[in-house]
Amino acid sequence: MARIVGYIAASLDGFIADENEGLDWLYKAEAELGEHHYDRFIEGIRTIVMGRSTYDWLARSGMDWPYGRQRVLVVTSRPIENPVGALETRSDIDALIAELRGLSDGDVWMLGGGTLQMAFIERDALDEIEVYLASAIIGGGSPLFPPTGHKATLRLLSAKSLGPGMARLHYSFR
Repeated sequence: MARIVGYIAASLDGFIADENEGLDWLYKAEAELGEHHYDRFIEGIRTIVMGRSTYDWLARSGMDWPYGRQRVLVVTSRPIENPVGALETRSDIDALIAELRGLSDGDVWMLGGGTLQMAFIERDALDEIEVYLASAIIGGGSPLFPPTGHKATLRLLSAKSLGPGMARLHYSFR
């Protein structure tokens, strides 16, 4: 059974992007990621799940599609005309979770925003999350976890300083 994991960065005040969807604050963070570097993380990922807002952000960015080696699922109720990369769409989160739990070819990464991650958390479908906390206060933007009223107690697996600009917090939902 595939593990469904989160790997996400946030500002110290709990935002994953600023009010203009920017990440400059993150790129400025002094961090020595070492074994926790994204390039090492993505090697173990077979399937990527993202919401429509994350997909649209990637499509607008103008960058080459970075997920050619993974299966990509975008959760959306609207069709995606002329996708920028190979992807599939899903609209039923409960059916998607059942589909993902049936995979056995590698881990699943919940990429991007907190809204979809929160939908998975509310359904007890996120196994672990790595939060990379940048030493920056950005004053507003997209929250790491949007307020929904859901409550959960996680198990801290590890906490680690990755230099003066970043800390890694690794949690289990199990």
